[in-house]
Amino acid sequence: MASRTATKDIITLRGSAAIISEFFGYSVNSILYNRGVYPEESFVKVKKYGLPMLLTQDEGLKSFIANLTAQLSEWLESGKLQRVVLVILSKATNEVLERWNFSIETDNEVVEKGESREKSDKEIMREIQAIMRQIASSITYLPCLDEACVFDVLAYTDKDLAVPFTWVESDPKLIANPQIVKLHSFDTKIHKVDTLVSYKNDEWDEP
Repeated sequence: MASRTATKDIITLRGSAAIISEFFGYSVNSILYNRGVYPEESFVKVKKYGLPMLLTQDEGLKSFIANLTAQLSEWLESGKLQRVVLVILSKATNEVLERWNFSIETDNEVVEKGESREKSDKEIMREIQAIMRQIASSITYLPCLDEACVFDVLAYTDKDLAVPFTWVESDPKLIANPQIVKLHSFDTKIHKVDTLVSYKNDEWDEP
């Protein structure tokens, strides 16, 4: 007689770090596309997380995101990464217009003891889908960026972490009295990511 045994998906520290860093890569692409920081024609459509996603074809940006996700994965595996912030600034004035904040909680027991956790890949994907849909619909709850913009990425790590030479110390690039929209979160059972976006607009009503 044939039998079918239900199996659960085992999540390791390295596997969780890979999931989170890949998520950041796609999030950066999506934010830069949907907020118009890079031209629409410089992106191509791919399928990821069961959704149509946009990926840049700009070689400089592709290289930046690849290096970023590799570094974030390393920090995630060490349990040293606390937060990643994508900042959108006015190209003309350098004024901070938006801060996309991804806060990270790490199960330190997994880092210290090398343990694994269990969670369905499908469940993780559904949680990521919810965030990606919110990013894609950001035009409905964020003010239009009607000027040329640039971006920066800030990483908040444990103080005892040696900073790679490709990263420099930075001010937090805060927005005074910002409007804040809390987005969905997702959890691999090893890393939890809470997402929110803050923006500058005195006349815009929060949704």
